[in-house]
Amino acid sequence: MAKLYFHYATMNAGKTTMLLQASYNYHERGMRTMLFVAGHYRKGDSGLISSRIGLEAEAEMFRDGDDLFARVADHHEHTTVHCVFVDEAQFLEEEQIWQLARIADRLNIPVMCYGLRTDFQGKLFSGSRALLAIADDLREVRTICRCGRKATMVVRLGPDGKVARQGEQVAIGKDVYVSLCRRHWEEEMGRAAPDDFIGFTQA
Repeated sequence: MAKLYFHYATMNAGKTTMLLQASYNYHERGMRTMLFVAGHYRKGDSGLISSRIGLEAEAEMFRDGDDLFARVADHHEHTTVHCVFVDEAQFLEEEQIWQLARIADRLNIPVMCYGLRTDFQGKLFSGSRALLAIADDLREVRTICRCGRKATMVVRLGPDGKVARQGEQVAIGKDVYVSLCRRHWEEEMGRAAPDDFIGFTQA
């Protein structure tokens, strides 16, 4: 039986590279995949999934209100789909997560979602919350903090290099995201007194 998978991690853990490699493996075996990427901050109707190491692939975009089950079912009716891949899955709505589950349950097509678990304030994204609740298989993609511990959190640095402690959950622009362990995230966010503080330019 097909399953709904959620591969989650902090920023720069290689999630997108893993997605593109997995999709390539299907194509190498003569099978077809359908790729989706968030269209919330993209213009036009064509999407592109690209990794930091230069791999990329064309993808369909999803936005709030889209019926992903209907889109995949319609495509599958004309051209067999062997696997669905979703990048930036944290931006999905809860109902869209259920639509992806129906793709696995009713169309028997595996669905591989890749995304962030929490935002820069340590709060779950809505799509990630729903995936953690109903996905069949949860897989953590690990990366490390500057101290060598496993990174589980992320801070946002503004154009001035200062750590943002408030603001919108999603900010697309010149902001930079840095993955940290929980201890150093608390220090950067001003929630705990620093013991071995390295820090960024502070507000």
